Amino acid sequence: MDEREFQRKYQNLKILKGIQEYLKSDAESEMAVYPIKVPQELLYQMVKMQGAESTDHIINQIFKMGLTFWSERLFEEVFRTPEQLKAFIDIVKERGKA
Repeated sequence: MDEREFQRKYQNLKILKGIQEYLKSDAESEMAVYPIKVPQELLYQMVKMQGAESTDHIINQIFKMGLTFWSERLFEEVFRTPEQLKAFIDIVKERGKA
């Protein structure tokens, strides 16, 4: 594995670890990015039926579902299997970056 591939995998490992920690946490995220685009009718009807706070929670759940799906695809693209991930983590440990 050349240095460029190592760096790409290492950056993706950090992304996946951050996503994993975010998804495990029930607390509010330390960062928020606004605005996000949602279908106007979804937002309007959800606020009308369940109120703003519940709508915010539902949109956050939708985001987490999408983030979960995206991170699974990233994992498959970069590491393919848990065994390959473990092998890469061992390489990182050997290089002293862990």
